[in-house]
Amino acid sequence: MVVLFRRMSSVIHAALLALFLSACTVVPGLQVSSADLAGGDRVGLVDKFIRSDSVSTDFTQQVNTLLISPTLLTKMRPAKPQAQANPGLQVQMDQYSYVIGVGDVLNIIVWDHPELTIPAGQFRSAGESGSVVHPDGTIFYPYIGKVNVVGKLVSDARDLIARDLASYIEKPQVEVSVAAYRSQRVFVTGAVAQPGVLPITNVPLTVLDALNASGGLAVDADWRSVVVTSNVSGAPKETTLDLYALYQHGDMSQNRLLGSNDIIHVPRNDGLKVFVMGDVLKPETQRIDRSGLTLAEALNNVGGLSERSADARGIFVLRASQQPDQVVDVFQLDASVGSMLILSTQFQLAPMDVVYVTSAPMARWNKVISQLLPSISGLYDLDRINGP
Repeated sequence: MVVLFRRMSSVIHAALLALFLSACTVVPGLQVSSADLAGGDRVGLVDKFIRSDSVSTDFTQQVNTLLISPTLLTKMRPAKPQAQANPGLQVQMDQYSYVIGVGDVLNIIVWDHPELTIPAGQFRSAGESGSVVHPDGTIFYPYIGKVNVVGKLVSDARDLIARDLASYIEKPQVEVSVAAYRSQRVFVTGAVAQPGVLPITNVPLTVLDALNASGGLAVDADWRSVVVTSNVSGAPKETTLDLYALYQHGDMSQNRLLGSNDIIHVPRNDGLKVFVMGDVLKPETQRIDRSGLTLAEALNNVGGLSERSADARGIFVLRASQQPDQVVDVFQLDASVGSMLILSTQFQLAPMDVVYVTSAPMARWNKVISQLLPSISGLYDLDRINGP
């Protein structure tokens, strides 16, 4: 029995020696040699990060590698939203007129002819006692019968009724108003306080008005990806609006005048995720809020890099490439020089980015040793107990 343990101990010691001599090739994780670290070969470091011996298909040619630098940040920096007016929207609102539709209720008054004006009564509203626009687009009115009013402005309907009444009444004075707006509506869905249906009235309704009437945006709303779906020439058309630019910077170009059956959808920010993993203190999934998320914020939220084992040269951001011939874009931040960390405060992360911090080779070797030491110590103690 003692001989068996001694043989096992000798085998383990021999295995440890072999592991030590080839530490950089057998330790799991990102393989970075001491030459890579000493020579500062960025391309070699990235190549080792994206290449795996266990993967039979080599797709390194489909990986776009980029070093995070001031030049790269200048190219990637989006235009900052600025406060600006929307003169086109203002013109639309100034020229806006309500168009009568099926289901609307019209209130019609003929002055000096009370017999033609149906009294509302004490317990009847104007909407209940008015003239309803029927599915065929007409209303019925005494003397003149059916009057087609669908698709007409209120002023046009008034002139039409007055013209037809002129055959029975001398110089009739007619007033037409909409007592109940029931034909046109806007739908507000998604991450708002009170999703629902809003009527379109004689007051122009904009995206900003509709969201305010719905109680505002919810806490988990995605401010930057609000979608307005409109019916244009019989086909749906989607427009994406950035409400962060509208609310926070006063960019009124993100506001729109709404039409009948328009749909405003405010998505949740559940899908705006960033994954931080590797040699950090608390690997976790983070959510991008309405103000965005920088690489510095993501690393700080997980407690930062592990100072004893992390490789400051190996901070990578993996992003699905938008180029058809590329699979992934790999951005590397070399923070071995402390001043380079300032670049991480300017690098904006995108949804589904993967932030990975590599370990230094010696740290990976120490991890393997720490896993083997308990077993070795146990065998050694057992060998001493049994004696020679």
